[in-house]
Amino acid sequence: MDFERELERHKDAVYRQMLRVCGNVEDAEDVLVEAIVKGLRRADTLDDPTAFRSWLTTIGKRVCYRLQRQRKAEHTTSLEALQAAGVPMPAGNLMTGEDALEMDEMHDCVMHAFDALPASFKDVYWMREIEGRSTEETAKRLGLSVANVKTRLHRARVLIRRALDATVGLVNP
Repeated sequence: MDFERELERHKDAVYRQMLRVCGNVEDAEDVLVEAIVKGLRRADTLDDPTAFRSWLTTIGKRVCYRLQRQRKAEHTTSLEALQAAGVPMPAGNLMTGEDALEMDEMHDCVMHAFDALPASFKDVYWMREIEGRSTEETAKRLGLSVANVKTRLHRARVLIRRALDATVGLVNP
């Protein structure tokens, strides 16, 4: 496979996808560059050159989702900062190290379930559940009907719920 030739053919379409997923030009450009670098490093893992566009788009979406998660985490105020600012903390209701470990494990399980979603469900789920966008805004940004967004969101929730149930041993996968 000629990576450069395939990239030249598909980079504009992948960029448009990144623009939709990231929501702004600056992030879309940064994500595209990082996706290209990651793609170049892993070009040998692509078995079917006809899948180049979707393969690179998937890499880009993952980079964008990671960027959005990092930004969200940066905006989260730490417990120590709140205490230093004199914000009163409820007695006896603080998380222990074990609780924090369980929360990390649950986060990993949810992200694994999210990563396993079909691509058509990921954008809808991310925008509605993670970003908190309205159904109408999600539909408009993704170029879908409101009914389609609702259907995809419902199906995504069912798949994530099944994956989480299987992870904690409530049902067989």
